[in-house]
Amino acid sequence: MSLRSRIDPFTLLLLATVALASLLPVQGRAAAVMDVVTNVAIAALFFLHGARLSRAAILAGALHWRLHLTILACTFVLFPLIGLLGRPLSGWLLTPELYVGVLFLCALPSTVQSSIAFTSMAGGNVPAAVCSASLSSLLGVALTPLLMALLVGSAEGAMAHPFTAVGKIMLLLLLPFVAGHLLRPVVGGWVERRRAVLRWTDQGTILLVVYTAFSASVIEGLWRETPVWTLVAVAVVCALLLGIAMPLIMWIARRLGFDRADEISIVFCGSKKSLATGLPMAKVMFASGGLGAIVLPVILYHQIQLIVCAVVARRYAEGTAKAATR
Repeated sequence: MSLRSRIDPFTLLLLATVALASLLPVQGRAAAVMDVVTNVAIAALFFLHGARLSRAAILAGALHWRLHLTILACTFVLFPLIGLLGRPLSGWLLTPELYVGVLFLCALPSTVQSSIAFTSMAGGNVPAAVCSASLSSLLGVALTPLLMALLVGSAEGAMAHPFTAVGKIMLLLLLPFVAGHLLRPVVGGWVERRRAVLRWTDQGTILLVVYTAFSASVIEGLWRETPVWTLVAVAVVCALLLGIAMPLIMWIARRLGFDRADEISIVFCGSKKSLATGLPMAKVMFASGGLGAIVLPVILYHQIQLIVCAVVARRYAEGTAKAATR
């Protein structure tokens, strides 16, 4: 694989945004205005996601309940349990805020677009992946804040009350999503014709969230309190998290007797975590002072999962091709 295919260009934009926020953080009245702009962009983002999702995609594969329950269990049970095993790292290898970020990463729903893309690339059950990834994303609106309440509570005032967080997330994310889906007969064609352009809406919104989050954290002293070796430790922890979870998920799928196509869907939908959903949710759930440190594991895991899943998908595809020629 070429270097270009290994490195996600969007990750380079994320790193550039973090650097910009570190050098020129937004503050004062400008920060308040940026916060409003970011909230509007988040609402627009989820409105467009709702308008893109067809009713057929929701219904496709919906009856494959064993597969969906397995993916949801991997996403919302297995990952948080693995995250809890890392509690001794808090205060030693990771700062408390970074460890909260690791737990937040573990509580996030699956991605949609890349889970489906890797499932398709590897020769998996694409309709089931569409249904499972979409269901995971929707359930995550409620499950992620509730899981975080169980994992960390409201220690040090880092997280809003779980029901308050759910209410804010539903207002900012779920309500626009439902509105977009209900208006799909009106705006769906327009959205589909501009899918390539609207991709920049997704990425632009994430960059806005990263810039405002890191600006607030830099002003609060993020880089003074987070040495370079700690950042390396976060990357290592994220790599270990994926390195533990993915083989476990693969083993679970085989032990439960799923065929190869379903196993592929379970591996990719169950091991991936959503950056696009996670950053807006973090903005609602956590106080701005520690937000930059909390979202850092999510950003690092995003790039690591893309690299690893690209390699795994290629190997699955090669195995499928060999099986077909026998």
